[in-house]
Amino acid sequence: MRIAVAGTGYVGLSVALLLAQHNEVHALDIVPEKVAMLRRGVSPIVDREITAFLRQSISGDRQLNFQATLDPARAYADADYAVIATPTNYDPKRNYFDTSSVEAAIQAVRTYAPEAWIVVKSTIPVGYTQQLRERLHDRRILFSPEFLREGHALYDNLHPSRIIVGAPQDDEPAVAAAHTFVDLLAQGAAPEESGRINPDGTTGIPSLVVGLTEAEAIKLFANTYLALRVAYFNELDTYAESRGLDTRSIIDGVCLDPRIRGDYNNPSFGYGGYCLPKDTKQLLANYDKVPQNLIEAIVAANLTRKDFIADEIIDRASRMVHHSGDRSIRPIIGIYRLTMKSGSDNFRQSAVQGVMKRIKARGYTVIVYEPTLDAPDFFGSTVTHDLAQFKAESDIIVANRWNQDIADVPDKVFTRDLFRRD
Repeated sequence: MRIAVAGTGYVGLSVALLLAQHNEVHALDIVPEKVAMLRRGVSPIVDREITAFLRQSISGDRQLNFQATLDPARAYADADYAVIATPTNYDPKRNYFDTSSVEAAIQAVRTYAPEAWIVVKSTIPVGYTQQLRERLHDRRILFSPEFLREGHALYDNLHPSRIIVGAPQDDEPAVAAAHTFVDLLAQGAAPEESGRINPDGTTGIPSLVVGLTEAEAIKLFANTYLALRVAYFNELDTYAESRGLDTRSIIDGVCLDPRIRGDYNNPSFGYGGYCLPKDTKQLLANYDKVPQNLIEAIVAANLTRKDFIADEIIDRASRMVHHSGDRSIRPIIGIYRLTMKSGSDNFRQSAVQGVMKRIKARGYTVIVYEPTLDAPDFFGSTVTHDLAQFKAESDIIVANRWNQDIADVPDKVFTRDLFRRD
């Protein structure tokens, strides 16, 4: 099949490369630098499997029918399927995802491929796809949520936990097209996935074709549950720290329960990244006129956690203030990495940024070590790529996640990363 993909971020690029193993794939992006990198076989994002696929394609060790382009006509003309994977950031003023990029992409697809099946993979509000189909009088639009980790997007497509596609259940052609798209994704998965044994005794990749709105809800509720797990164990850690208890012992004991287990239980500064902050807020917005307590609490808990972490750091810093004549000399606080996770270059909505803002609001000087950031400063704080200098100048080093880079200065480090993993 001929497949177009709009957007070459984590979602779009990983899906494009997955499908390019067995299909002709044209990936469109509006950033010339990204397209130029992809044409050279260089990944514009940090992802080990994406980097390997592109390198192997250039060397001839892996056969991929993949092309990156800036030209919508080249990308969309004669496409059988067009996957929309453009960014949909949460707009706090509108209390809604900004879906303008999705609609612009759909309009472009229809200019060049009026009969293509469009599969939206951007994260969108519950009910949006059905409203879009009705407003545009376009019955060839589907929705398929993605469940990918930052830095492991292609790996998670090769080894998917599940494949879900949404289509109106009373529209036979749409349901058939949804099943075909399920098959395309499954075809690109790693060969061993076809024979895997699932916990319920079934084999292969679990797949569902559900209603459009149900598919959208699955995405937001799944991510909000993960945010709930993060918030729960963070609040457990807040309680233990406030009472002088051993957080790790409590978590270890709680997670011995097989109904709870040890996923998403490592304390942090809060949940962040591409998905969880915006998805929880969008789900809360979708609860308009629907009774709820828990969803609002999950969103609020993330702010409370950042307040607590910032207060803990400021308390530690205040004990280090010394006086020189009539001046009070405050310690310099260093932020070790802005990224949310190891092996990622993404620091959008990272929790440490919220902590950093709170510290700066109290008048402390903050410096940042972030080797992926090519800028002299970050919101007014000096950015350095010199790790040795950073460790020497910082009196306190704030790290959302531990790394061997700072193992030689343990007395300076403030972290809640008890298990030393994401």
